[in-house]
Amino acid sequence: MKEVIKWVARAGKDLRAANINLKQNLFDVAAFLSHQAAEKALKALYILKFKRLWKIHDLEKLALTLSADKEIIEHCTKLNPHYMDTRYPIDINYNKKMAEDAVKCSEAVVKWAKKRLKK
Repeated sequence: MKEVIKWVARAGKDLRAANINLKQNLFDVAAFLSHQAAEKALKALYILKFKRLWKIHDLEKLALTLSADKEIIEHCTKLNPHYMDTRYPIDINYNKKMAEDAVKCSEAVVKWAKKRLKK
């Protein structure tokens, strides 16, 4: 259970950092941290359920494995590209709307995971 608590705490920290970066107009960083927050929250739930860590960055696969509802899976699908697209110098110019959407999706996923962790 200690490991689960650590993963949830890191998810919260990443989500706070995403919001700070959004306010600082660092939109790509906010989107990346949004992905990370959702990933860590889902992994906390995965560890609780399966008693092991799954080393994967695909949020949609994690959510499907955790029997998430359609809305959460859609949020994960939207967040998935931010893991790679924000890390490499490709021709994607992140803007405020993209970052805001990523943070919103992440907040929903983290909230959903935390709710399930309490059950």
